[in-house]
Amino acid sequence: MKFITSDHIRLDYDDEGTGYPVILVSGLGMCKEIWRPTKEFLLQSGYRVVTFDARNQGASEHTFKGARISRHAIDVYELLKSLSIEHCLAVGHSMGASTMFGYVSLFGRGQLDGLIDIDQSPKMINDETWHYGFKDLTWDEFPAALKMPLGRATAVKIDEATVDAVRQANTLHPYDQSANFNFAIDHAFQDWRDIIALMPVPFLAVAGEKSPYFNPDFLQAIQILNEKAQTQVVANAGHAVMAEQPAAFNQILDRFAMGVQS
Repeated sequence: MKFITSDHIRLDYDDEGTGYPVILVSGLGMCKEIWRPTKEFLLQSGYRVVTFDARNQGASEHTFKGARISRHAIDVYELLKSLSIEHCLAVGHSMGASTMFGYVSLFGRGQLDGLIDIDQSPKMINDETWHYGFKDLTWDEFPAALKMPLGRATAVKIDEATVDAVRQANTLHPYDQSANFNFAIDHAFQDWRDIIALMPVPFLAVAGEKSPYFNPDFLQAIQILNEKAQTQVVANAGHAVMAEQPAAFNQILDRFAMGVQS
């Protein structure tokens, strides 16, 4: 299905199921097909599930417009409005979590009853105030390092059905890293620690025990920022926690989702 944003960009989305709504927000360069195990579980559990490709990713329009987290956050708000969703749980993976931090910065709780962050530190650049950024990225290497290959994101194999779905989507709609470079800069530049500290909805941060991108100890730092935040390390998982360890993640997701609805 297609949705047109207020700045006239076409987004590709799926809206399935009839229960309590959950929106799944993908990471940088990823297509919505990466959520296959999560979506199947949620649909089988009676949820309504919304997935979409961000602008410049997957089957959505590729454009120079809106190459910033704030615009991506507005896209989420407008998509939910178009679907008449006023209450939902948002689950953001990597940059998708940053998109939802941007959403909270703009709209407060907005349409959210809760938010799950999958393996995304609130600050990407390491400095004297923060030691849990993306790999060893510092201001000295920023932004040039973002042009380099990011390296393998996973620690274990993802199931073949999901890999095939992602591969087919990427073949049809290749991701252009260079064309989206300005957005990667904006994403990496952000510092969401104030949003974490003042999060207006129940918040769960999940990290992969073996994530090649982020030290899972960033969860401890999140709890210092916000003592109400829930955290969970998933064993034997890399950056794509929900796809690498779907059974473990789905159990965590289901428990949190039931809590935000009560």
